[in-house]
Amino acid sequence: MNKIKDIKHLLEAREASCVEVTKQFLSASQQENAELNAYISLTEETALKTAAAVDKKQQSGEKLLPLEGIPFVLKDNIATAGLKTTCASRMLENHVPIYDAAVWESLQKQNAVLIGKGNMDEFAMGSTCETSYFGGAKNPQNTDYVAGGSSGGVAAAVAGGLSIFGIGSDTGGSIRQPASFCGIVGLKPTYGAVSRRGLIAYASSFDQIGPLTTCVEDAALVFDAIRGEDPLDMTSRDSSAVSDQLTGDIKGLRIGIAKEYFENLPKDLADSLQQAIALYQSLGAEIVPIEFPMLKYSLPTYYILACAEASSNLGRYDGIRYGYHAEKFSDLEDFVCRTRSEGFGEEVRRRILLGTYVLSAGYFDAYYHKAQLVRNSIKNQFKTIFESCDCLLTPTVPLTAMKSGANLDPVKTYQTDICTVTVNIAGLPAVSIPCGFDSKGLPIGMQLIGNQFSEALILNTALAFERETAEQYIKTPDRGVKL
Repeated sequence: MNKIKDIKHLLEAREASCVEVTKQFLSASQQENAELNAYISLTEETALKTAAAVDKKQQSGEKLLPLEGIPFVLKDNIATAGLKTTCASRMLENHVPIYDAAVWESLQKQNAVLIGKGNMDEFAMGSTCETSYFGGAKNPQNTDYVAGGSSGGVAAAVAGGLSIFGIGSDTGGSIRQPASFCGIVGLKPTYGAVSRRGLIAYASSFDQIGPLTTCVEDAALVFDAIRGEDPLDMTSRDSSAVSDQLTGDIKGLRIGIAKEYFENLPKDLADSLQQAIALYQSLGAEIVPIEFPMLKYSLPTYYILACAEASSNLGRYDGIRYGYHAEKFSDLEDFVCRTRSEGFGEEVRRRILLGTYVLSAGYFDAYYHKAQLVRNSIKNQFKTIFESCDCLLTPTVPLTAMKSGANLDPVKTYQTDICTVTVNIAGLPAVSIPCGFDSKGLPIGMQLIGNQFSEALILNTALAFERETAEQYIKTPDRGVKL
């Protein structure tokens, strides 16, 4: 798979111009998108304009910034002024924002080249990318299988060689799960490490923007470019750069293994993770057995609170000010009801109804208030765990990619999030990296969870594994741009 350094070498050695490289990625994206459905829209004019600016800078002899001239994909729930931002929903099918998200502003300053807006589950609600109004993204490793969700299109574009890196959002695993399914690296930063300004909200206290890349070092570079405090996002906080802290040395590192995460795993996954644990031991890490009894409460806690926030956040989509609106109606109430029924897909309607229910009179204390108390207990349990270890090693997802069109019932789909939602509940950083393949040749993901603002630690731990295995778990599909 292509990396940032590959593009940098081409540009700095003058072996190709940025415009030439960009045209290759645009062409490949146009050809492959019919099968992968990774992009909702391609941004050819924006990409070529940025590429021309990079070439001009290169010709003047100026040094390029870390992400300058690098093709990337942006999830379609991140606002881009003058470019469609649909959230993969009929409700916002023709929505063009009038402002830029903070993360897009940062990447424009870097002169990163936006190839297109990535497909996703509608309003980031889903685990397969199949709730998209525009159809689901396919897994580049095997197109009979899903790319994962909700950032499925972003993962498919990166894994399929259509972009060098991607920017997704993670509410309950939406960066890490598709990274695991597609066999790439996905970093969910600490809550607040990257500004959420301009991210169209699903659940505001859980949402976090982060990178999807083909290697750990690229994840660090992208994170450094987008991290930082934003005066227009009061939840954001500054943090240290991580790229210059990566050494790959983990001697003496204490890695926690909670047995609750490993119960009832398929044999392929269990074996791959045990091999990873053994490898870390051989590199000098100390394996610390721990317990995490609160894990069994994490899914109901997450879905109660996230759906409640979704119910509130999506109340603005009524068809009156912008977005889809019903054509036939009898009065204002009927207009809003029909607009929301027709504009939102089934999964979004389900979560809004669940959220409205738990917030309603008579049920608020029984569900929402109790879930907030459990959330605090999960946070406290993590604090206790990090007194005895530096990071946790878990599966990213307790299975590999599902077949497209499997149509799992909602409860079974939600259960695939069991290993990822605790991280969002507690606002912690986590990274998913490839650690093996199942019997069908599909990637297996391993998750490393750290304490708040320990991105450097978990990425360094991931880098040690990546280097030691010589990237043997990176499988490059026969598609996309080959540099």
